[in-house]
Amino acid sequence: MADILFEHWPKVRDGTMTHEAFQTEYWPELRAEVRALLERGQAVACPKTAATCRDILVVEASLWTFARVTGVEPTNNAAERALRHAVYWRKTSHGSQSEAGRRFVERILTTVATCRQQGRNVLAFLTDAVRADRNGDNRPSLLPVGV
Repeated sequence: MADILFEHWPKVRDGTMTHEAFQTEYWPELRAEVRALLERGQAVACPKTAATCRDILVVEASLWTFARVTGVEPTNNAAERALRHAVYWRKTSHGSQSEAGRRFVERILTTVATCRQQGRNVLAFLTDAVRADRNGDNRPSLLPVGV
């Protein structure tokens, strides 16, 4: 089962297999097998395992977002990468001492992560935001163009 995903998903990522081909050829089998395993898992003797399987089945459709939506990966690697900067900052700075400090960190780290995801220059964005605020102009948006 995992072999299907690990063998064929890299082909989708590098373009040697279309997302549609993956959806048609592999996703139904993969989804059915995972669902069957989770359903079996609900009946095991270990209450913790059974509860976990039940909980996953409740949100089972969301496990397959990567198969339904082009551009979504089946791993959380992008989220891990986006958080890495914030984790390093927290470890080296020992956090914030005030609510205002926490708000600033929350906002600046969101801005940095969003600009990086969009391929935008962080310093240029912050410079434009400060300049617009001081001049009373509209501040730049972090929303992607067209949203």
